[in-house]
Amino acid sequence: MTEPMNPDPQQRARPRRRTAVLAGVAAGAAALGTAELLAGILPGASSPIIAIGDTVIALQPPGAKQFVVELFGEADKLLLTLFIAAVALVAAGALGLLARDRPGLARIGFAAFGLLALAASFRDPLSEPLTSFLVAAAAVGVSIAVLSWLMRLTVERATPAVAEMPAWGRRRFIGSSIAVIGLAAGSGILGRTLLERGRLNAVAQVGEVPDPVVSASPPPTEAVLDIPGVSELVTPNTEFYRIDTALIVPRPNLDTWRLSVTGMVDRPFELTYDELTAMPLHDQYVTIACVSNEVGGNLVGNALWRGVRLKELLERAGVQPSATQIVGRAVDGFTAGFPTVWALADEREALVAVAMNGEPLPADHGFPARLIVPGLFGYVSATKWLAEIELTTLEGFDAYWVPLGWSKEGPILTQARMDVPRDGARVDAGTVAVAGVAWAPDRGISGVEVQVDEEGWVAAELSAPISDATWVQFVHRWDASPGDHLLRVRAIDGDGEVQTDERTRPAPDGARGHHTIRVSVS
Repeated sequence: MTEPMNPDPQQRARPRRRTAVLAGVAAGAAALGTAELLAGILPGASSPIIAIGDTVIALQPPGAKQFVVELFGEADKLLLTLFIAAVALVAAGALGLLARDRPGLARIGFAAFGLLALAASFRDPLSEPLTSFLVAAAAVGVSIAVLSWLMRLTVERATPAVAEMPAWGRRRFIGSSIAVIGLAAGSGILGRTLLERGRLNAVAQVGEVPDPVVSASPPPTEAVLDIPGVSELVTPNTEFYRIDTALIVPRPNLDTWRLSVTGMVDRPFELTYDELTAMPLHDQYVTIACVSNEVGGNLVGNALWRGVRLKELLERAGVQPSATQIVGRAVDGFTAGFPTVWALADEREALVAVAMNGEPLPADHGFPARLIVPGLFGYVSATKWLAEIELTTLEGFDAYWVPLGWSKEGPILTQARMDVPRDGARVDAGTVAVAGVAWAPDRGISGVEVQVDEEGWVAAELSAPISDATWVQFVHRWDASPGDHLLRVRAIDGDGEVQTDERTRPAPDGARGHHTIRVSVS
């Protein structure tokens, strides 16, 4: 009887499960690192992580935005990026496990993920299809090559019976895998740095923004209360909140960027950046706020904005009488819309802003241009990275957030926030400064009142307002007695309306209620 031929030991040997998983994770990391590096080097290339993240954001269900902001605040984008990378590495580990028995299917799996990333990149208006394809193809090629190499390492010295590497072989495999992961991490960080630097460099290239034809008067001395811990009258650019849908700041090319005024107008036109900044510029202090801001939250800020009056652009275009909505479109496809009459009202000046606190508009805050509309929440008005102003009807178009359950109209609510003392603070008995800021942009603040425990409301001292479009500081000097106390604050706007005590969630049109804190006095 003829004995069967023994199969080749290389074919009989299979790596252990954890070894295969590590090989897959290393291959996935290599793919991500390669893609990020190429995205930072190649003009118009799309980062797969960012492309998939943007797709996730675009497909979010109603209510998801507020849930995420409540949990993570302004760290939501970083955490989403890390989550996507983690999911990709877990999936790569699973493909490594599959490669023990079905290496062909594992390769197909990596290719499928590459196609998914490529499809997501095509949603980005700023990405170039060819360079994005090269990034995806390179990432897939690297992942397959690394996986095949590491899987070969696992069986080169394995014995046919137990498929076990000797100790030195395991060390070689583990060392190689760790080296691949480390190199991938370095490549990814470098690629992301290059992406960010490209956006910052675009701002640096413009130098200084021309001086305004109308400068805002410096805030009077009385506009600032000398109370430690109170929010600054003008929020520094680096501390200004950022809430938007962009995982990474869009990078418009100023050579090709244009601001277009289109839609229901008699004379549509477009402007280059130089043409826009050559128009008469105006300075204006304006407080803006995010609709996601909880009562007492920090998603609000005040800045000096410089830009072209929106009214002048609309007059040049010739707005048709039936155009009831202004839609701002960003370079990444985001949209925000608000009533035309809001921008045309005599009592407020909406701007196409190109500078913030005396500097060219930072990349994070909308470079090269953004809309600033006093009195409206940002989600309906403050389009960053602005590329188009379209005139349409309120019935004819729903901007980005409206189908997700947010109100179509978003006037900023009257609010007051205590900055000091902090909730849960312990203070000494005696005079305690209860201080903070209050805002009702385009109506102004006429009064702020503080309540201690269930006693009557007491008027606080107000700083001199810069204008009705900005917040004011306030202070109540409380004669604090020992014990635990409950403090509340409410604002009264310029129309005499008192801030309501009825608490609501931010969705669909802003949080309501009185900011309330507890303090212990000893």
